[in-house]
Amino acid sequence: MMCTTCGCGGSEVKIEGHDHDEGNRRHRHGDESQPAHVHAPGMDGRRMVRIEQDILAKNQRHADANRRHLAERGIFALNLVSSPGSGKTTLLVRTVEALQHRLPVAVIEGDQQTARDAERIRATGVTALQINTGKGCHLDAHMVGHALEQLQPAVGGALFIENVGNLVCPAAFDLGEGHKVVVLSVTEGEDKPLKYPDMFHAADLMLLNKVDLLPYLEFDVDVCIDYARRINPKLSVLQVSAIRGDGMTAWLDWIERGAGLASAAIR
Repeated sequence: MMCTTCGCGGSEVKIEGHDHDEGNRRHRHGDESQPAHVHAPGMDGRRMVRIEQDILAKNQRHADANRRHLAERGIFALNLVSSPGSGKTTLLVRTVEALQHRLPVAVIEGDQQTARDAERIRATGVTALQINTGKGCHLDAHMVGHALEQLQPAVGGALFIENVGNLVCPAAFDLGEGHKVVVLSVTEGEDKPLKYPDMFHAADLMLLNKVDLLPYLEFDVDVCIDYARRINPKLSVLQVSAIRGDGMTAWLDWIERGAGLASAAIR
């Protein structure tokens, strides 16, 4: 069965170009036997809710296992979420370039197809693993757990999980990360937090990206931040430009503080 709203649930996942097998079963998006979302015409509403609750509960068990695994190794994990075109990958490239000489860094890349983003990360010298979700519109904790087994990020380091570009479905799926970081570019419009509230409610930090373009746009930064904090009053905000470097020091400092706390917890 495939989700008729977002298209997920109908394709096999590939981790670094290989189908993921468990015995004789293919690992499918969300869970081995059920779609991550169910929006089937004619399905009883109560049954649909039960199925979705069951899938989310199973995902949460995988997420909790990932979180324990990361905590035991003092790894600071971030789930980077955004819509397509926010500049998330360019920002991540600049981030790992700057961080790799300060602490161990690894990356899990999520896209429906291609390994282009993982290749961009590897070009910096940082280890990266690609997950292709096919028609799936987000990563889930089961996928990330198997990616962790293969990637083996270093103890005391930082792990960046770049999710599939989508401001809807990734909000509901905990991957075991320490924080969700939502990247919003100034080219998208200041009302995105109101249009996609679940994502901004789930995030701990918003990176307002591409601020170098503000002179050429009608974008009100204060209004955007106000909208975001109406949804999530505790949301931290940093204004950044991956191209020009604005705000990168504050962003890198935020990561290093978090990584330091995660590493200190296992000493």
